[in-house]
Amino acid sequence: MNEETSRAPPPQQRPSSAAPPASRARPTTRKPATSVLPHQTPRLRDHYLFGKKLGQGQFGITYLCTHKASSALYACKSISKRKLLCREDYEDVYREIQIMHHLSGQPNVVQIKDTYEDSMFVHLVMELCAGGELFDRIVAKGHYSEKEAAKLTKNIIGVVEYCHCLGVMHRDLKPENFLFDKPGDDAKLKTTDFGLSVFYKPGQYFYDVVGSPYYVAPEVLLKHYGPQADVWSAGVILYILLSGVPPFWAETDSGIFRQILQGKLDLESDPWPNISESAKDLIRKMLDRDPKQRITAHEVLCNPWIVDDRVAPDKPLDSAVLSRLKHFSAMNKLKKMALRADIDNSGTIDYGEFLAATLHLNKMEREDNLVAAFSYFDKDGSGYITIDELQQACKDFGLGDVHLDETIKEIDQDNDGRIDYGEFAAMMRKGDGGVGRTRTMRSNLNFNLADALGVENATSDAK
Repeated sequence: MNEETSRAPPPQQRPSSAAPPASRARPTTRKPATSVLPHQTPRLRDHYLFGKKLGQGQFGITYLCTHKASSALYACKSISKRKLLCREDYEDVYREIQIMHHLSGQPNVVQIKDTYEDSMFVHLVMELCAGGELFDRIVAKGHYSEKEAAKLTKNIIGVVEYCHCLGVMHRDLKPENFLFDKPGDDAKLKTTDFGLSVFYKPGQYFYDVVGSPYYVAPEVLLKHYGPQADVWSAGVILYILLSGVPPFWAETDSGIFRQILQGKLDLESDPWPNISESAKDLIRKMLDRDPKQRITAHEVLCNPWIVDDRVAPDKPLDSAVLSRLKHFSAMNKLKKMALRADIDNSGTIDYGEFLAATLHLNKMEREDNLVAAFSYFDKDGSGYITIDELQQACKDFGLGDVHLDETIKEIDQDNDGRIDYGEFAAMMRKGDGGVGRTRTMRSNLNFNLADALGVENATSDAK
């Protein structure tokens, strides 16, 4: 798809995302479309050479690719059409492409170059980000200050403001969706993954529950939200940047949601006494549970902690913050690998199983699936997962450094340097959910929301 044709005006938002009654949720029985793009495209391989796998998500795989004519390197996200189960799935992918073109030109948004489609895949050729994930970069650097956190937050919230000015809500802001474009100190932070993003109009509210458990705003869980939900998610990222842990945490997803809705925001325990009052004041304003009182993205950019170089201290944060950040990032990566391994071993699975596996780990609570996921890592059938086997799994999934020594120490309860099945199962049953697309998150988040609020029977609107 060339630049001109893909810069279509924002389409009218589908009613299913913004229609109040959940009973009007879009059906999944409609006959699927056969193509995402409105026209035929040339063959991808006539123009690009495929290289190594860079990463793997729920709906596709990202590869390194080389443009034949210029030898320039890009990332190609190939989305499998067999995983697009209904017409709305096809529309979702097309909307993601439209939004990426709509946002092109913002220096902190990953740029889309070309789009191709064949009978099996939709291919998005994008700017290559070779500098790694946000948290990995911070940990690798080994030292970190409030002033650096302020610069990163300025980039993150700058993208949010740009999106909102152009009528786009991201809806899935989280650290994994921020990558550096290159390894050097002058690298730019780039926002990726607009698969859950939507166009919106001023005053429009949405009712479908989407996002990721730690980062989802309370009004999203309550199914009545607008663009201010992105500011909440950015505030959660800032909290983690300064403390190494999320502000609302629990062992289960329903517990996380309960904390998001009702829990106290902790800005008193370590390391917060050593964090500036200006930073804590900004976090309070970004994590105000009332979206009408919450600070806007533009107001965040005007906050003294962001704009005045003299406000955010330049002294290194406590080393415990980096240690916690390293652990939090590593555990999330390992659990995502296990979920993907289980899906890959299962072959074709129905959508109910798929969404449970990828979002709330309900599927992982079933013993047969835990055994299948454990077996994927335990390549030699020894009954233990070793660091070598974890390293191979990281390579298979295109993941970089996952700090495996610390990860194994956390999971390895008997300190024998390896993970047995009981330790693996205990890890997987904790509440670090992954992401979901609009259609995959609705019922499970509602179910867990009912649980979080102590409601015995979910209403018809949660079914």
